[in-house]
Amino acid sequence: MRIRRRVLPAAGIAVTAILAGTAAVTMTGGGRAGPPGPTATAPAANTAAIERGDLTDTVSVDGTLTYVGERKVYGGAAGTVTWIAPEGTVVTRGRPLIKVDREPQVLMYGWLPLYRTLQLGVSDGTDVEQLERNLRKLGYGDDMTVDTDFTYATYQAVLEWQEDRGLPETGSVDASQVVFLPGPVRVADARVEVGDRAAPGQQVLTVTSTRRTVHVDLEADMQALARKGATVTVELPDGTELKGKISEIGTVVEGGSGEDTAPGDEEEPTVGVEITLASPKKAGRLDQAPVSVTLISERAEGVLSVPIEALLALREGGFGVELVEGGTTKIVAVETGAYGQGRVEISGAGLAEGMKVGVPQR
Repeated sequence: MRIRRRVLPAAGIAVTAILAGTAAVTMTGGGRAGPPGPTATAPAANTAAIERGDLTDTVSVDGTLTYVGERKVYGGAAGTVTWIAPEGTVVTRGRPLIKVDREPQVLMYGWLPLYRTLQLGVSDGTDVEQLERNLRKLGYGDDMTVDTDFTYATYQAVLEWQEDRGLPETGSVDASQVVFLPGPVRVADARVEVGDRAAPGQQVLTVTSTRRTVHVDLEADMQALARKGATVTVELPDGTELKGKISEIGTVVEGGSGEDTAPGDEEEPTVGVEITLASPKKAGRLDQAPVSVTLISERAEGVLSVPIEALLALREGGFGVELVEGGTTKIVAVETGAYGQGRVEISGAGLAEGMKVGVPQR
C-alpha cells in the first residue's frame, strides 16, 4: 500500500534551515549554549507571527471508491437470454433484471430469498408477506390483507401483476419470475449476454446497493489511525476533495504470511476500513476508482506554532527561532512538537502568541 506523509521530518527541516543560511546560537566556553540576547543586526526582512491554535498531522493512504453490499443474482428459468440489465444501471422494485425467452425476472424488495413457489395452499410464511407487500406497493391487491397468508385475494393480485408484466398467468410466483433483494440495486457486472443459454441456479448478474463507500485496506500497524466516526478527506482521481466519515473498521486482519505463502511473497497484513461520503452525489458514477484518503495521525490542541521555515538549526543541536522585537533580534532555543498545515509546535521560555519571528525570504 502506498503511503504519503504530508509533513516534513525533523531531519529534513534541519537540513532546510542550514541550507537557508540561518543563524545559530554561539557556544560559551563551557560548551553550552549561552543565554540568547539582543543583537545589533537589523530585523529580518520577512516575519511571521507566533500563533496559538490546533495542529493536525496527516497521513494519506490509498482507497477505492465503490458501492456497498455486493450480491450475486441467480437465474430461475431455463431458456435463451433475450435481455439483461446493462452494467451501471439502477434497477428498482417491479423492474426486470433479466429476460429469458422474453419473460422477465423481476426485482422485489425483501430480505428473505424466494426459496419456494408461492401459491394457493402454501403454508404461511414471511416470504408470502414480502410478496403481498410488494404487490401492494406496485398497485395491486387493494382488497388484499398484507400478512403471512396466501389467500384468494393474493392469487387475484398475482394474476393481475402477471398479466401486466407479460408473464404466464398462473397465479403462482417462483424464482423464475421474482428475485427478492433488500432494496434498489446497481448492476455491477453482467455474467451472461443476450443469446446465451440460461439455466436455473446459474449466476446471471453481480449487483450492489446504490450506497457509495470508500474502502481502504489499512496496514494493521496503522490501525490506530482509524477511529469510527472520525472525519477524513477523500481525493477523487480528478482532484476533487470530499469529506467523509469512517463508518466501519474490520476486526479481522487479512494478508500477511501463511503456510502456502512463498518466501518473498508475503503481503502486509491489513484491516478493512469503510468510509461514508458526506456528499456521495459529487462522486459521480465512478466505480472501483482509485482515491486518496487523508487520515489524521496526530492532533495538538491550543499550542503555539510558527511556520516550519522559521526554525533554525543550532550548532550545539536542537532548534531555535529568531525573535524580532522592534529594531533588534535575538535567537531563542525552542522545543518542537507536532507538525501540520506547514507549521510546527514550539515551546520555550518567554514565548507568547503574537510575537514575530524571522522567516527566510522566498
